[in-house]
Amino acid sequence: MKNIDILCVGEVLIDFIGHQSGVLIDDTRDYHRYLGGSPTNVAMNSSRLGLHAAMVATVGDDGFGDYIFKRFHEVGVHTDSVKIIKNKPTSVIFVSRSETTPDFIPFREADAEITEDQISKDILSKTTIFHTTCFALSKKPAQTTIIKKAEEAFHLGTQLSIDLNYSNKLWHSREEALHVIKAYCKFNPLIKISEDDLIRLFDKNMSHKQMFEFFHNEGVDMVCLTLGSKGVKLSQKNEKLIEMPAIKIEKVMDATGAGDAFWSGFLFAYIKKNPLEKCLEVALKLAALKLQNVGRLPDNINILSKLL
Repeated sequence: MKNIDILCVGEVLIDFIGHQSGVLIDDTRDYHRYLGGSPTNVAMNSSRLGLHAAMVATVGDDGFGDYIFKRFHEVGVHTDSVKIIKNKPTSVIFVSRSETTPDFIPFREADAEITEDQISKDILSKTTIFHTTCFALSKKPAQTTIIKKAEEAFHLGTQLSIDLNYSNKLWHSREEALHVIKAYCKFNPLIKISEDDLIRLFDKNMSHKQMFEFFHNEGVDMVCLTLGSKGVKLSQKNEKLIEMPAIKIEKVMDATGAGDAFWSGFLFAYIKKNPLEKCLEVALKLAALKLQNVGRLPDNINILSKLL
């Protein structure tokens, strides 16, 4: 009986998002506190859409950790696998507010301290989708834990998912990142990657087609490439490419978390067994909502759940 729709494994953070719009961190004077971390955003969004979402993460024994638990409980995210440690503080990231991929400075402490005892076989056997990120895989012990538990989940019949939000600020080298990503790809995850991630992870000369072929050759059946204002492309192995335009936005308020909103919508519709075109349609609607709001998505995202 799978009673956890989505198990999000990885970074939970405090995002300090700049108040001044369209400037980098060196010109940002004021910041506002938000709950952050890509898998955290997916867990929060999924729970607010009506899914049973659980989080596997680690926080410090501090005020930020208390705030994180409070926010999770407000929307009903299951936190039995969120660990509190005393020797490291909750991780914090400062983020610029922008219309494109934001600038950021990470102060990583507790977030990477994810250990095997937090993810039991019982939890995995009850999970429909096991979701993580490239960020979470960038540091041990979380990296070792996630790869091992992903394999266990795969053999239990759980669908894996990953957001390849690669940043060279988080990894020792691109080669190391690709080695770890390939290890995860053996378990045929649903992959979400942005065009910015593609350029950072490979190089600017790799075409979309070459990137799709790279992952299909690594054993991945489905890769979703987000293109910002240019929409999205979805490639399935030996199938026709699906392309959809983005929803036009008059004024972008904040791009932070837009990719997470997109993937939350996609996975939500996927769990509900919708065709991939419908999954993309819901994903694009949720991303458009996020772009028009600073911080979290507005409270009315549950309206989308009634579309399915």
